[in-house]
Amino acid sequence: MAEHEVELPAWSLERDVARSEVLSAVWPLEDPRGWAWGGSSGAGVSVCVVDSGIDSNHPLVGAVEESVAVTDTDGTLEVAADAEGDLFGHGTACAGIIRSLAPDCELYSVRVLGGELTGTGDVLLRGLRWAIDQRFDLINLSLSTTKQHVAGQLRELADLAYFRNVSIVASAHNMPVESYPWRFSSVLSVGSHDGRDPYEYYANSSPPVEFVARGVDLELAWTEGSTIVATGNSFAAPHITGIAALILAKHPGLRPYELKAVLRAACSNGMAAASGADAAIGGERP
Repeated sequence: MAEHEVELPAWSLERDVARSEVLSAVWPLEDPRGWAWGGSSGAGVSVCVVDSGIDSNHPLVGAVEESVAVTDTDGTLEVAADAEGDLFGHGTACAGIIRSLAPDCELYSVRVLGGELTGTGDVLLRGLRWAIDQRFDLINLSLSTTKQHVAGQLRELADLAYFRNVSIVASAHNMPVESYPWRFSSVLSVGSHDGRDPYEYYANSSPPVEFVARGVDLELAWTEGSTIVATGNSFAAPHITGIAALILAKHPGLRPYELKAVLRAACSNGMAAASGADAAIGGERP
């Protein structure tokens, strides 16, 4: 265990374990992070958080371009303007992380989870399809489902996003169970590490999780302008989403597979190989 006794979510790595595996440099760049996102603020990149809503009045979040919710009207699922905002706090936490890394990105919200942080597979599918149809650059999915009957339709939507040049960043489940969509190769899957630097992330050579990012003992934006301290893969995923927004702002038009390649090139254990250092921490800030 690391310096504190917090139990890591499933599919995650202790920071020292992640640091110990230095990967080969995939591109001949002495400063991969400077090339990937140096000087970027995320401007012009659209990021959609599909979650419990976003509190746009929270000081750590700021402006939200559009907020919608999936509602069930007499058995018909409809997407309409969201007048209630975040019903739990989870979506606001994810949005706050993304905003802290990419302050000038455009934030959008699709509420698919209720006040108990629960929702149905059909609501998730409807909300995700709406987000894909809007062709947002990035979709943050800090949620998953274990329901097998939903998995097939989720895979179709994940593939649809991939071919429409929409990159989905999905958190792994916090428990060692089989869930979706993070296990699909068409999305960017994220687990946690227990480091402190928001720019410190690692490529994982042992799939299904592709990357691990900060996700332990984070101070997070929550409801009614408050903050809480929490741990989870849910909060590691928006770190990758925020960094991806920086990359896409500096290199517009990257396809999802190209974005993955840039993230791999600039990961902390890949940077160590590029620089010849024993281990790399953090990276160039905007």
